[in-house]
Amino acid sequence: MDAPTMWRATTVQACGLWPFAAGSAAPMTGVPLGQHLQTGATVCGDPISWFTRARYISNPSLFMLGMPGLGKSTLVNRMLIGLSATGVVPLVLGDLKPDYADTVRALGGQVISIGRGVGGINILDPGAMGAAAARLGGEAGKALEAETHGRVLNMVAALITVVRSRPMDDHEQSVLSAALHHLRERTPAGKAPLLPDLLAVLREGPDRVRAVTLDRGDQSRYHDAVDPLHRSLLGILDGPLGNTFASETSTRINPNAAAVCIDISRIGEGDTQLTAGAMLAAWSDGLGTVAASHALADAGLAPRRWFFTVLDELWRPLRAASGIVDRIDALTRLNRSLGLGDAKITHTLKDAEALGSESDRAKARGFVERAGMVVCAGLPRAEMEELGRVVGLSRREVELVSSWSSPPGWAMSGGHEEPPGRGRFLIKVGGRPGIPIKVAITDTERELHDTNSRWTASQPHIQAVDTSWEAQV
Repeated sequence: MDAPTMWRATTVQACGLWPFAAGSAAPMTGVPLGQHLQTGATVCGDPISWFTRARYISNPSLFMLGMPGLGKSTLVNRMLIGLSATGVVPLVLGDLKPDYADTVRALGGQVISIGRGVGGINILDPGAMGAAAARLGGEAGKALEAETHGRVLNMVAALITVVRSRPMDDHEQSVLSAALHHLRERTPAGKAPLLPDLLAVLREGPDRVRAVTLDRGDQSRYHDAVDPLHRSLLGILDGPLGNTFASETSTRINPNAAAVCIDISRIGEGDTQLTAGAMLAAWSDGLGTVAASHALADAGLAPRRWFFTVLDELWRPLRAASGIVDRIDALTRLNRSLGLGDAKITHTLKDAEALGSESDRAKARGFVERAGMVVCAGLPRAEMEELGRVVGLSRREVELVSSWSSPPGWAMSGGHEEPPGRGRFLIKVGGRPGIPIKVAITDTERELHDTNSRWTASQPHIQAVDTSWEAQV
């Protein structure tokens, strides 16, 4: 039998119903998400509230899996709106469709477009971290400068990994680090170097760079050491990545914005390398802004702020090149110490299984294992059983979520029939039983977030034809 419907009320409102009242196990801390499928009780939650206030999870992160069209981005949009109301700053670092740009605009935030002929990101620009280091000065400023150098080095190495489809060699990273140090020292204050400037340093071969190549004064040994790196940087400038990362940053992230969305939806669906590069650059720039904000807050120069990042369509950068998973792991592993909550969204665990090496697949599975919250939309049974070996799902939970992956029925009236799993999610935290919820969106949310807008726009021009047996008779 189905459990009876339950309502929640205060003791003042429901005192006349006593003793016909019962407690409910549905969590009430965080953003209101929806109703419990079995009890009807309101379920609230988000990674930051469950980490800071409720102490339900030990890591403020969420990993969401589910088939397309079942409402994953709709649920995350609701979290963005709710967290923004509590003062948390949403950061959507690489919006591919876009799913979140309208929500960020409605929140009074900043939307930055990236793509060929639209806008770019200078990956050598220290951005907010560089400005914060100059403002701090002293030992704190030097520490932030060192962190800025590491972030820039990591980002250039990530782009080279995308171009080569394999990771950089260790000695090349040493050469690259020395070249970036030399470039920063000779660049005037307040000006950011560009990738062509980095190429010029490699051509010149200053003593600091030569020392790590072990050329021993032999010009041919120097060229043997730096030419592969030189060719890869030329590939970034003149190859499929174009000049998106070679010129000055078109629009910098505003550290004081109420919300930020970096829109990369104008990059073509098949342009996998540019998509991966843009997403990695957006993540690096956005997380650098977070680090700068906390450094200023530690020094008493700015108010303390918390951030919530959204990394959607995670499978696209993961498949761009072998070794990219290392770069994503390096960019996002320390979110707990950064005052940063995050939501990673993909379709299935098979996105990780498609990676080239076993080490990459293990690291990608680690994203799920480390997540404080795992949220499942509809998935086929085979994939739910695979997920169960990582998360720990009961047979009933596997059956429930699998039933949500079924397609909609054949609508005899010709109307729009939703899939049975749309808006239904299972929230898993550690070994606790899962919380099944149903999300009903408001009219405001429906206007802000329509992933089928390109289909509905042309709908009035399509004339429906009734081919039913009754019409023919």
